[in-house]
Amino acid sequence: MRKIIYKFFVVAALSLIVSSCEDLQVTNVDGNNPDEVPSHMLMSGTEKKIMDYVYDNWFSGRQCLVYSQYWAQRNYTEEDRYQIRESVNNSYFNVLYTLIADLNQVIKLNTDESTANVSALYGANQNQIAAARILKAWLYSVMVDTWGSIPYSEAGQLKDGLYYPKYDDAKVIYADLIKELTEAAAMIDVSQKAFTSGDMIFSGNSAKWKKFANSLKCRLALHTSKVDTNWKTYIAEALASGVFESNSDNALYHYSSTAPEYCMFYEGFYIDARNDFTVSRPFMDILKGQADTLNVKSHPWEGVEDPRLAIYTGGPRTVKADNDSTLVGNKYYKNGSYYIGVPYGIASSNMTSAFRNIAPNIYAAQPVVLKDNFPVPLMTYAELMFIISEYKGFSEAEYKAGVKASVEYWSDLAGESVPSDLDAYVTEVSKNVNAETVALQKYIDLYMNGTEAWVEYRRTGYPTQLLKPGQKSVIIATKIDPVTKKILEESALTFSPLSDVKGDIISRVKYPTNESTLNGESFNAAVAKLTDGTNNYYTKMFWDARTTTNPHPANK
Repeated sequence: MRKIIYKFFVVAALSLIVSSCEDLQVTNVDGNNPDEVPSHMLMSGTEKKIMDYVYDNWFSGRQCLVYSQYWAQRNYTEEDRYQIRESVNNSYFNVLYTLIADLNQVIKLNTDESTANVSALYGANQNQIAAARILKAWLYSVMVDTWGSIPYSEAGQLKDGLYYPKYDDAKVIYADLIKELTEAAAMIDVSQKAFTSGDMIFSGNSAKWKKFANSLKCRLALHTSKVDTNWKTYIAEALASGVFESNSDNALYHYSSTAPEYCMFYEGFYIDARNDFTVSRPFMDILKGQADTLNVKSHPWEGVEDPRLAIYTGGPRTVKADNDSTLVGNKYYKNGSYYIGVPYGIASSNMTSAFRNIAPNIYAAQPVVLKDNFPVPLMTYAELMFIISEYKGFSEAEYKAGVKASVEYWSDLAGESVPSDLDAYVTEVSKNVNAETVALQKYIDLYMNGTEAWVEYRRTGYPTQLLKPGQKSVIIATKIDPVTKKILEESALTFSPLSDVKGDIISRVKYPTNESTLNGESFNAAVAKLTDGTNNYYTKMFWDARTTTNPHPANK
């Protein structure tokens, strides 16, 4: 894990106060590196660091991807069960703010009269500013949706002597992010480049940055759809300004096959040699079109196998169940060969080799999402289509366009031909287009984008196939006839969280413990506003309007 020294900038600022200018001129000059980094290089480095930290085997792998139950750990399942490592939580909270500071510096270099002319050599000033504002809004949305209310309006003002920023309400931050995206899209001059080089998301294409701003505005607006009557207005504005029009507009960070420019998912598995994760049983059942018979949960298109199944898992595997130790049951079989996801949310002591052996093994078949140059998606055209479908009252045309775009996108990514039966698949999954089917297809498309999938579950309550605390994860044999090998007794292992989440999937990540000492007054004020006045995992986001009696509330 990359180590982060917390509050580095505070320490640096204090050091400046007690040191003389003359000493600093001597000791703080690096003769091998430039004093100032050009704006396009700063943006390029910041893009990579953002993706490296948000989409890796820690922030995503041991948090968002397991919260959304795409993945489960093959050995140490504590994070799957909401026992979060404080060192990781502290580190990521801190480093994401340093990346916000880097984006602010890109804006400053293109705004300040003393540096703007030089920065203009690498792309139009207003377009560079807009791109930095858009990416900053995306990053802040990830942070807000992870922790809730966080420092925002007073963040990054150390040079002004503001060392203890207040925590702004998440609802207020959301409103400002939508405003930021609106203004950023409006200021872009599509006739000029955003960056002449270094932009690994859109290669400096300002028109695509504008489409991303508006598409992201649609996403954030939809997040608030159950609590804000203005959400449709925001989406209408975005559509009028211009959004993604095809898969060619997808916001993807393009990694390389050359070290150290490869994807962090690849590094976590193959460079660090850690075979820690595999596809979970709930997600595998969804892809297989299979009902969860253990918990009596139906599937909206039961018996229809998803064409992305082999892409996500690395391909089909035929294995033999270990009847001496585990009962899997014919519930999991399909056509003689079978995919079985690893049980989700069970204790590490119960995660036996038998369970690991019947789940996809990335060392046996490397899926495209773990390739060194996997282009990590920030947002896709398919997701936008599902958003617009919901915006239009769950319209069939946009839903079908989303399903088709998703299968085409993932097929192309895997270097495979589009399935010849794609139209038949789209027809099968479109017999009923409603809140559940739109949410479920969006969930399938969002694979590896656990941050957004986790948001969507909390907003909609879908997919219902995801396990809640106390529900059955797997059946095991507790007594077997030694002669006939017939199973005499069996019992269920359940999803058993290690932290209180009030009977549902985790609602937020706790504030880092370092904040309680380094920004104590603001931290305490923020905690006081949480449910029960405690720093817990179950306080709902402001946009989460679900209740026990109304788990899937309608949009405003």
